[in-house]
Amino acid sequence: MTRRLISSGSRFEAEIGYSRAVVAGDWVFVSGTTGFDYGAMTIAGDVATQCEQTMRNIAAALEEAGASVADIVRVHYYLPDGDDFPACWPVLQRWLGKVRPAATMVTVAGLADPRMKIEIEATALKR
Repeated sequence: MTRRLISSGSRFEAEIGYSRAVVAGDWVFVSGTTGFDYGAMTIAGDVATQCEQTMRNIAAALEEAGASVADIVRVHYYLPDGDDFPACWPVLQRWLGKVRPAATMVTVAGLADPRMKIEIEATALKR
């Protein structure tokens, strides 16, 4: 089985020792991804905008891996404040409404940066 590493270009990947995504055969495992705009290294203040950017970041990693959002079979959502999750629903519906992957949501998660309001991890199976 081939194994390929995908990077977002974040310095933390090399410093900490992880990849934005790992391709293993037809599987793509996308690391927990947040709403940082990696080009500008900025993050919006509201959860819905962060969720949108998070999904863009995941889509970019999947595209580099030869997959797409349509290939997602599993997602995990992590939020420091569960009350923020409903604001993400329209964003997630737009990105995943037709895909409808298996999902888990964890609240009261302490994320690495206090500005982060959501982190999403995804697993895809390339078709």
